[in-house]
Amino acid sequence: MPEEPSAPDTVVLIHGLWMTPLSWEHWVDRYQRRGLKVITPGYPGIQPGEAGVAALREDPSPLAGLGVRDVLDHLAEVIGGLGTKPVIMGHSFGGAFVQLLLDAGYGAAGVSIDGAAVKGVKALPFSEIKSTFPVLHNPANRKRAVPIAPKEFHYAFTNNLTEEQSQAVFDRYAVPVSGRILFQGGLANFTADADTTYNFANDDRAPLLFISGGNDHILPPAVQRENYDKNVKHSTATTAYRLFDGRCHYTCGEDGWEEVADFALEWALNPTPGELAKR
Repeated sequence: MPEEPSAPDTVVLIHGLWMTPLSWEHWVDRYQRRGLKVITPGYPGIQPGEAGVAALREDPSPLAGLGVRDVLDHLAEVIGGLGTKPVIMGHSFGGAFVQLLLDAGYGAAGVSIDGAAVKGVKALPFSEIKSTFPVLHNPANRKRAVPIAPKEFHYAFTNNLTEEQSQAVFDRYAVPVSGRILFQGGLANFTADADTTYNFANDDRAPLLFISGGNDHILPPAVQRENYDKNVKHSTATTAYRLFDGRCHYTCGEDGWEEVADFALEWALNPTPGELAKR
């Protein structure tokens, strides 16, 4: 009889916009202590660690003009060179990259945490519009690296935190954003051959879990829920959804992040379909 495939021993963590690989520092330590190899690839031009944050604040030019395809190709190269298929987890726009990578055949399982929409998802809550308006209101920002102000960051990312707590998170993690990526994501449904095009009817992709934070402003649960529903409707591949009530977009570091991290990993190692109940 053929041997059962072994469980993945590697986790790839993909950060979102306005962030760098440093944003995963708590999860890296937790997963490594479980004996897993953890990789946190930055987007092209983004260095790891505190030095990477400081470098982008000093000179954000590596982000100017950076597009979805640039990042996706880079991530595919990193993951394709691992030898075995890893678990791939992504936060925010990193969640969209997880979907696109699984659609292309990468990964043993994927987890999209507070994930951005791929093409075909039409949910656009007001709080998402308000969170991204500082970038999307100016078409010239397509070619720029656009900083985020502490007040904007507090609304979009850390609305469960006090202003003082939010400022500490901002000071450690926040960097400018590639306006091009944000425009590509936001206008995908009006763009032929958009770079976030995803095959909802792909029966062969790896299992995919959507995690939502119930108090997320920039990417509220309606976005992930519609994404989940479209996958379930069109594909027989394993798809699951879990809502964490009351959590904001900063779920990778907000108090209680351990529960989210452990749930994501346990599911990825033993995927089950459907809308998952609280445990």
